[in-house]
Amino acid sequence: MSQFTSADFVLRPIQAADNLQVAKVIRTVMTEFGAVGEGYSIMDPEVDDMHTAYSGPRTACFVVAEKGGDLRVFGCGGIGPLVGGEVDVCELKKMYFLPELRGLGFGQAMVATCLAEAKEIGYRKCYLETLGRMEQANVLYQKMGFEKICGPMGATGHGGCDAWYVKAV
Repeated sequence: MSQFTSADFVLRPIQAADNLQVAKVIRTVMTEFGAVGEGYSIMDPEVDDMHTAYSGPRTACFVVAEKGGDLRVFGCGGIGPLVGGEVDVCELKKMYFLPELRGLGFGQAMVATCLAEAKEIGYRKCYLETLGRMEQANVLYQKMGFEKICGPMGATGHGGCDAWYVKAV
């Protein structure tokens, strides 16, 4: 995985020591957008140990965005198999950025990095689900070539999501 840097921030692979901060980023952003409770990824058991969750087979690219030198995590995201989906379909998962990181190009860098690694693993499609009210995220996904689809794929358990996308990798 290549590193992306901008405005004193760097994208890097997750480490076990990042788990607490990554969980905080996920919970902070999900709460900001009213995505709390059943049906949202904030409730996924993996949130508290993303390092282990992304150390398994056919997972890759769970990265964090850190401000150089202070070891504070400002964003995260990665890919893994789509639960309940076809074997050649991955999911872009848990991609959340704190406000300090938004608009600096990290979303594009993270998506591009994840898609490149998904292709290397052998995935042919990448699925993601989000919320329509996460407007910047929806614009990013469309800009990156994801096509909006009419409903969810797989069995993620995220019934609170209302926007679904897929892209060939």
